[in-house]
Amino acid sequence: MTAISNDPSIYETPGINWRRQIRFGLIGALSTAFISLAGMPVGLDGRSIIQPVLSMGYLSLLWVPFVFASIAGSEVVLEGMAERQRSARDLWAGALVGLGSSGGVVLLMILIQNFDLRDPLVNWSPQLLELLSFDRSAAFGMVIWLVLGTFLGFLGGSMHVVPQKFRSATLTVCLSVLGVSVLETFLTDLLEGFGLEGLTDLVYYKRGGLEVLGAVVVAALALAVPLIAGPRVARVKTQVIEMPSEERRRVNLALLAISAALLFVLPFFLGKITNELLANVGLFVLLALGLNIVVGLAGILDLGYVAFFAVGGYTTAVLTSPNSPGFSPELPWPVALIAVVILTGLVGLFIGAPVIRMRGDYLAIVTLGFGEIIRLLFLSDWLSGWFGGAQGITNIPGVNVGIATVKGTDPRSVFLLVLVFCGIAIYVSWRLENSRLGRAWMAIREDEDVAEAMGVNTTNTKLMAFVVGAVLASFSGAIFSAKVGSIFPTSFLMLVSIIILVVVIVGGMGNITGVIVGALVLIGVLGGPKQPGLLQEFSQFKLLIYGALLVWMMLKRPEGLVPNVRRTRELHQEEFLQDAWLKGEIDTDDQEGTA
Repeated sequence: MTAISNDPSIYETPGINWRRQIRFGLIGALSTAFISLAGMPVGLDGRSIIQPVLSMGYLSLLWVPFVFASIAGSEVVLEGMAERQRSARDLWAGALVGLGSSGGVVLLMILIQNFDLRDPLVNWSPQLLELLSFDRSAAFGMVIWLVLGTFLGFLGGSMHVVPQKFRSATLTVCLSVLGVSVLETFLTDLLEGFGLEGLTDLVYYKRGGLEVLGAVVVAALALAVPLIAGPRVARVKTQVIEMPSEERRRVNLALLAISAALLFVLPFFLGKITNELLANVGLFVLLALGLNIVVGLAGILDLGYVAFFAVGGYTTAVLTSPNSPGFSPELPWPVALIAVVILTGLVGLFIGAPVIRMRGDYLAIVTLGFGEIIRLLFLSDWLSGWFGGAQGITNIPGVNVGIATVKGTDPRSVFLLVLVFCGIAIYVSWRLENSRLGRAWMAIREDEDVAEAMGVNTTNTKLMAFVVGAVLASFSGAIFSAKVGSIFPTSFLMLVSIIILVVVIVGGMGNITGVIVGALVLIGVLGGPKQPGLLQEFSQFKLLIYGALLVWMMLKRPEGLVPNVRRTRELHQEEFLQDAWLKGEIDTDDQEGTA
C-alpha cells in the first residue's frame, strides 16, 4: 500500500485554463450584443451616473468585461489542494476575456453598418451605432471599445491578484457611488427635508447624476467610514453577543423600538413622490410576507397568490364604495376590513382544499389556474352586476382613522397606514415562525412524508398556511383599493404573483428581514408591475432584469440576499456535511469499525 504524500505542491494546477478564458470571452461578447439589441444602452443613456463621465446606458455594457473577467478567474480550491499562486498571467487572462467581451460590440457595429435588420430587430438602428461610436466615427468607436474592454478585463483579472482588503475597498467604492447615484431622488428629498440643500448641490448635478467632485466625496466617505466606525461597530457587536440572553433581548427590543420610531418620523421629512414610492414598497412587503409563509415556511409553490390580493381589494370596494353596482352598504373601512379578513380566509380554504395534496409542478400549475379564474370572474360580464366587469368599481373612499382620512392624495398618511399593517404582519410572521405551527410548516417544507410520519397533520397544516397567507394579502388589497380610489381587473394580473415570488426568492425565503430587503431592492429601485421605482428609465427592462436576477440567484445564491440560517443549511446540506466530516465531527465507517 503506497503512502499518500502530504506535500501540497503536488496538487497545484499547472497554470491558467485558457480554454475557460476564451469561453467566458465569447459569452461576454454574446451578452454585450444582446444588451445592445435589447435597447438598454440607448434607453438608459439619459440617466447619468457621473456627469458627464458615465451614463447608465454605457454602464449597461461596461460592467460585462469586468465582471466576466473576474468570474473567469475564479477557481474552486478543493480540500487538500493548495491554491495556485497568482501572477501577471491572471491579468492577461482577464484582459483576454475583456477583449472578447468588447468584441461583441465591435462585431455588432460592423453588422449595423453593412446590413439593415431593423424589421426583425427594432433596436438595430443608427441611434445605437451613434451611441456605440461615442458620437464619432465607427472606426474610432471600435478602437475605444477594444481598449476599454481589454482594460476592464485586466482590472477584473487583477481582483484575484491584489490583496483582499483592496478588493473589498474597490467593491465598496463602486457600489457606494452607484448606490448614491441610483438613490438620487430619495436622498435629495431626504436632505432637503432636513434643510441640507447645499449638500445636494455639491454632490449631484442639477440635471441628474453625480458631479465628478460628488463622486470623489462619496468614494472618500465609502473608504473612511468603515475605517473609522468599523472597529467600534465590531466592538459593540461583540459586547452584545457576550451579553446574557435576557439583557441581549432587551437591547434588541430597544433597537427595534428606535427603528420603528424613526420609520414613523421619516415620512414627515420626505416629499410626496418618495412617500408614494415607500407606500408602494410597503404594500409589496405585506404581500411578500404572506407569500413567504406559504412558500418560504410551508414550501407550497403558489403562483396564484394575486387572487387573495384581488379578493381583498374587491371586497373592500364593494363594501365601502357608493358606486358599487350590485351591493353598496357603504361601510366604514375598519368594519369592512373585518369582512375582508373573513371572506379572504374562506377563499384561501376554498382554493387550498382541492390542491393541498398536490406537490411540485402540479401544485404550481393548479394554483396558477385558480389565480387566473378569480381574475376572470371579476372581469366577466356574468358578475358585472356585482363587480363592474371591465369598468371596475370607482369612487372608493379613503380610510377614516378618526383624526384624519387616509387616501391616495396624501401619500404620507398611506405610508403610515401601510407601516402599521406591516408591523402587524411582521409580528404575526415572527410569532408563527417560532410556534409549533411554524415548526410543522418547516418540517413539511423539508420532507412532507417524514413530517406526516412524525405525526404532523399535513393537510390541516398546509391549509393554515394558505389561510394566513390569504389574510395578509387581503390587508394589502384593502389598503390598495382605498389608496387608488378605484379598482379594475387589470390590476391583478399573473405578473403580480410572479414579481412577489421574485421578491421572496431574491430577499431570502423563510426570512422576514430578507423579504423586506427584497422588496426595497426590487420594488423600490425597479418598481412594481405598474408602480414606478427610483429608476423609472428601467420600466421597459424590469422584467428582463427580474429574470436575469432570478437566474443568477438560483445558480449562485439560492438562499437569497439575507438568508435564513435553517434554509441555508437545507440548500447546502452536502457542503455542511462535508465540512463536518473534514473537521472530524462525523465519523467514517472505518472509524466506526475500529472503535
